[in-house]
Amino acid sequence: MRFKFDREKNRDVKRKHGVSLREAQDIFDQVYIVDQRSDDPEQFRAIGWCRARLCSVIFEIRLDLEGEYYHLVTAWEATQAEE
Repeated sequence: MRFKFDREKNRDVKRKHGVSLREAQDIFDQVYIVDQRSDDPEQFRAIGWCRARLCSVIFEIRLDLEGEYYHLVTAWEATQAEE
């Protein structure tokens, strides 16, 4: 599984939500739920464990010359409703 994200966005997400997009990659090791969040662009939410915290990440499935990868958009500690 490959991941990509914008470096500047990674810093902003870490500062704003306390979890970086790099850290959020861990969610995919033991994801609990994946659901579709929007149609245009098609985005999904995954909820799982990241650095001993339950977190959520929004991602898009994209293609490049090497094949499919997950483009991470944003991440945060899971809300009470998501828990």
